[in-house]
Amino acid sequence: MALNCSRLGRLIFGVHTSTEACSKRAVQQSCGGYRVGRWYCSVTHEEKRLEQGCVSDSTVTPATSAQVQELVLPGGRRQVLKDVLPLSAFLTDTFGRRHNYLRISLTEKCNLRCQYCMPEEGVKLTPRSQLLTAEEVLTVARLFVREGVTKIRLTGGEPFIRPDVLHIITELRKLEGLKTIAVTTNGMNLARLLPGLKKAGVDLLNISLDSLVPTKFEFIVRRKGFHKVMESIEKAIEMGYNPVKVNCVVMRGLNEDELLDFVALTERKPLDVRFIEYMPFDGNRWNFKKMVSYQEMLDCIKQKWPNLEPVPGEETDTAKAFRVPGFQGQLGFITSMSDHFCGSCNRLRITADGNLKVCLFGNSEVSLRDCLRSGASEEELLDIIGAAVRRKKKQHAGMFNISQMKNRPMILIVTTETNYKRPPE
Repeated sequence: MALNCSRLGRLIFGVHTSTEACSKRAVQQSCGGYRVGRWYCSVTHEEKRLEQGCVSDSTVTPATSAQVQELVLPGGRRQVLKDVLPLSAFLTDTFGRRHNYLRISLTEKCNLRCQYCMPEEGVKLTPRSQLLTAEEVLTVARLFVREGVTKIRLTGGEPFIRPDVLHIITELRKLEGLKTIAVTTNGMNLARLLPGLKKAGVDLLNISLDSLVPTKFEFIVRRKGFHKVMESIEKAIEMGYNPVKVNCVVMRGLNEDELLDFVALTERKPLDVRFIEYMPFDGNRWNFKKMVSYQEMLDCIKQKWPNLEPVPGEETDTAKAFRVPGFQGQLGFITSMSDHFCGSCNRLRITADGNLKVCLFGNSEVSLRDCLRSGASEEELLDIIGAAVRRKKKQHAGMFNISQMKNRPMILIVTTETNYKRPPE
């Protein structure tokens, strides 16, 4: 097992290399309007990369070959990191959370107007020239994958509105070290694109579906298209996606009466239905009374299926998973509001206009687009990324505080100082 001597050596207790003995000096560098103060060795970033193989299994001492290492934090505190290598220190925050999952928004546009996602009148759009180009998306993805990201999820808006989406996926598939490419979609255009997506290398699909009643579906999303979404789900199953994840945002007074119907879908189909607690974003008129908590949903489902059993998962899973014995699929709960999972968060987000967002519910963002377009070097980009990750808070502010914070409509997950309105359809 090769050790990343250059970057992790400064953070992992007990690991030292010749690089760490280099004289270090403080510098100030500008990047897209940001000034970054940092310490660095006199060797170049490329020379550091060549050092990655400088320690082999045969020469590693027991203290450094173990799968558990210590991260030295400010004030001398130490945080245990499991399986720390080969993830870059740039992607590890001060609480020891290792971010190997990147979500990239490809567009702000969407062909639906979901009530929980955006206001009825639409949202202001960023000018196209300020959105990431395909090459910029791939440049950012390449950098994150090289630093240890193993999963990328493409989102929107609706990602399949973007005409070059297949090209982007095809190029992502070529990145060495990237294990999983996932896409979250509303399913409206998915059925016709599925053969190309499968060929390009999409591993996982999440399809949004908030009601099994066509008229209610149209009320929630403010558009027609229920049968297109159902067709996409069926075709995804036919093409071998297993499971097909179905995302359902549960809102009191709208669709909480359909919980059992959604669970019933998992009896004969390889579906993973994920019930999502209603979350506050600008323009969605969030109200605590509309939110149906995880525990309330679980209690309701257990009245029908008292033998519902938990499904073991990974530490970083966002969903609490369950299965009805004998059913082909399973169900889960995204409990962001009533029982947050911030302590195991491994996700970072890149917005469609190139902002790095370390927390979905935080309102601080850093523009990687500006850095790229100002000619920043790879090392400067990594400094910006690392500084943002290190500023990530221990947990979000809680649902009542979040509802009062200035964030943005969920459809955007980008800055909002633009003057473009979504055009009529």
